[in-house]
Amino acid sequence: MHPYLFELASIMAVFVFGIIAPGADTAMVMRQAMVHGRKAAILTSVGVGTSLMFHLTYTILGLGLIISQSITLFNIIKWAGVVYLIYIGIQSFRAGSVTLDVPDSPVMAAAPQSAVKGFALGFMANALNPKPVFFFLSIFSTIVSHQTPALIKYGYGAVMAACLIAWFVGMSLFLTTPRMRAGFERAGKWINRTSGAVFIAFGLKLATEKAG
Repeated sequence: MHPYLFELASIMAVFVFGIIAPGADTAMVMRQAMVHGRKAAILTSVGVGTSLMFHLTYTILGLGLIISQSITLFNIIKWAGVVYLIYIGIQSFRAGSVTLDVPDSPVMAAAPQSAVKGFALGFMANALNPKPVFFFLSIFSTIVSHQTPALIKYGYGAVMAACLIAWFVGMSLFLTTPRMRAGFERAGKWINRTSGAVFIAFGLKLATEKAG
């Protein structure tokens, strides 16, 4: 097997577990699907995947190593993520009941969401999470040789991002089928409250994370 293919296979063998493990990104995409529908969830999925390339870029440039060795920089990123997740959680609590593209419903409809906001929610949820920094530093940087060209590394990242997007898009399609949508609408208020609690819980969990 070509060394580059072996590197890619090795990194993907680990990364696939990171994809399916529930986290803040999963909670964000699920809420987008439940509250704002398929298009918003897909845009958020693309935002999450694109943010992965952002993490890869500064890791390749060496900034990730600097962040991992600087308690101050780590804490800045960590607390920005904590504030963001708790803010989203509070907004979810305040949202109340929703409907998904069903006109003339007696239940309050979710406010329309722009494509930019849908994308940004996914991008920021991932970008403000310090865990990807240490994933690339502890796993990616260990498996991938320093001699591997940057272009090849970006190729690895593109495959990872594509798989991440595909996973969340598949989740978005499943969660917005008519039967699932009807169930979500009946439980709209509790969906918002539950997702709000999840975001706040992830924010509090992130607050306990330590560098190293």
